[in-house]
Amino acid sequence: MKNLLNNPSALFAAILLIMTLPFRATAQRDSTAAIHIGFIYPVSSNGKQAASITNRFSLHAIAGLSKAETGASIAGVANVVKQDVGGVQMAGAANVIGGSASGVQMAGVANVIGGSAKGAQLAGFANVTGGEAQGAQLAGFLNLSESAGAAQIAGFANIAKKNAKGLQLAGFVNKGNEVNAQVAGFANVAKKVKGIQLAGFINIADSSDYPIAIFNFIKNGEKSVAFTIDETMTGIVSFRSGGRVLYGIAGVGYNFKDNPKAMYAAEGGLGAHIPLASSLRINLEAVGTALTDFHGGSYNKNSLRVLPALKLGNRFEAFAGPTLNYVSYERENDYDFIKKYIWKNNSSKDFQGVFVGFNAGLQYIF
Repeated sequence: MKNLLNNPSALFAAILLIMTLPFRATAQRDSTAAIHIGFIYPVSSNGKQAASITNRFSLHAIAGLSKAETGASIAGVANVVKQDVGGVQMAGAANVIGGSASGVQMAGVANVIGGSAKGAQLAGFANVTGGEAQGAQLAGFLNLSESAGAAQIAGFANIAKKNAKGLQLAGFVNKGNEVNAQVAGFANVAKKVKGIQLAGFINIADSSDYPIAIFNFIKNGEKSVAFTIDETMTGIVSFRSGGRVLYGIAGVGYNFKDNPKAMYAAEGGLGAHIPLASSLRINLEAVGTALTDFHGGSYNKNSLRVLPALKLGNRFEAFAGPTLNYVSYERENDYDFIKKYIWKNNSSKDFQGVFVGFNAGLQYIF
């Protein structure tokens, strides 16, 4: 006894052994344990038989191993379950489940499930599900599943090998087959999109009516190259790409007025097609245009455009219409592109004004 008192680790092992003897006996008799308590396999109430025993509650200082879990399982580092789990699994690092899960899995690093998951999954780094993730997946970096029945939210990427019925929201990229809606900081990739596709740079899909990005490569959508001119005599060559309804605009150009310094243009925005007849439609556009001489002079314009468009054959379309514009620039530059304003700010440091202008162009559709 004195030796045990002088050796804390041995004392802990002895206490654990005494406490778990009833549980070990029960577990070996019917392969089911009400409580599974331990340190790390095989130092636990189920001992070396842990992998063949189903537990209703498990608590491990470091890691636990079991056949299945029907209630809660908590571990300082990892829960490892060979078959199915139900209830709640909480681990400092990982929950690794060979079968399916029907509860909530929370892990500091990762949840890895071989089958399907009916409940929510929350992980600091990644959720990986071999089957369908029917509940929400929330991860600091990656969500990966065969299919997703609810929302997937990740700091970097969401990947559903098949369909994603809920929202995919990622800091960088989303990928799926048939998806409901995708929102990503950089890119979305899908086959069929029912709702919106919103990306900071590019959307790719076979079918997507409402893509919102600078570049949209939609197989059944529309792409065109256009040349436009506006009231400031700025000519721009732009690439327009999108779906049946929404499209993105990105272009570069040059101002043809006789300026003291040559001024170059860049343009970006979003548009929407409103069909009126087989060869007639209205293109509504919200666009930002910046003119610069690359030596400190800049002219910034934000425009709303209403552009009736007439198709000329199968490939060409001509359009022209009024625009409502808000401009701002440093007063010392004193740009005289516009003479008449419907409103202007005479007291601010930078000039600000609103005026009605026009935009006209011709585009080649492919």
